[in-house]
Amino acid sequence: MATPQSGILPEANTHGLFLTLDITAGEQAMEQARKTVSQVPRLTDELAKQYPQDDLSSTVSIGSGVWKVLTGKPAPQQMAPFRARVLGRRKAPATPADILLHIRSERRDLNFELARNILAKAGNALRLVEEVPGFRYFDMRDVTGFVDGTENPEGAERGEVALVDSSDPAGEGGSYVLLQRFVHDLATWSTLSQSEQEAVYGRTKDTDEELDDDIKPESAHISRVVIEEDGEELEILRHSMPYGDSQKAGLVFIAYSARREIFDMMLDRMFDTEGEGVHDHLMDFTRAETGAFFFAPSLEQLAALG
Repeated sequence: MATPQSGILPEANTHGLFLTLDITAGEQAMEQARKTVSQVPRLTDELAKQYPQDDLSSTVSIGSGVWKVLTGKPAPQQMAPFRARVLGRRKAPATPADILLHIRSERRDLNFELARNILAKAGNALRLVEEVPGFRYFDMRDVTGFVDGTENPEGAERGEVALVDSSDPAGEGGSYVLLQRFVHDLATWSTLSQSEQEAVYGRTKDTDEELDDDIKPESAHISRVVIEEDGEELEILRHSMPYGDSQKAGLVFIAYSARREIFDMMLDRMFDTEGEGVHDHLMDFTRAETGAFFFAPSLEQLAALG
């Protein structure tokens, strides 16, 4: 099987950095962007070898809008643009970008240095759309106080969940990526009692245990995102991280999957775009400001771009 990029499968880190970028106009810019994307694994490895104890890794992913012209290759079978969702005042906007850089390690300065190295190679070929540093919050919790990523697969199952297999040669060893940045309404959230907050999530706050089915609302977050197919739960590999400051905070939601359609299923259930009459009540306390799909090619695919 083709080799996945270093940032997809490892366990969570303390610090993350998320950069979305667009390629500037012109063939020269496209060629420089192509070279830069191909060099991301090498630049990552060079810095990681200097600081082996800090688990530096990265993933560079490509948007559907530039895949063909950037790679010159057929797109993976399920590659598609992000589809916006609207349910009253609850929205999941589409904010497409050409390139996504996901950098993570145990040190914020290493993430910063790698991002600078990559962008220096790009010169004027890449324009920064957004840069968001993420951080670990207590014991892997969202800033709402609940543990995040509880349902993540473990061990060898992480690769089975995240990586496209040989049935799709155009995507083998790569992964579909969903990126959304949410801003939480922490002032309103804090007015809820702990039991009310637990009903929104469907889990206990202190011990991170799923509520019994007889008391867990259909509108609870985990009720909406846990989906079964032929009796098996459809899983994704989450690497989300909190971000923010004293004035504005939320979650950078990023996840990897061998099947992009799983993301669409979850989003449709969260925003009730299937018309069931039930939406994810966590969406009443947070607002999505960005939304985009990307594909993270295998190392072999990236090397071919250079």
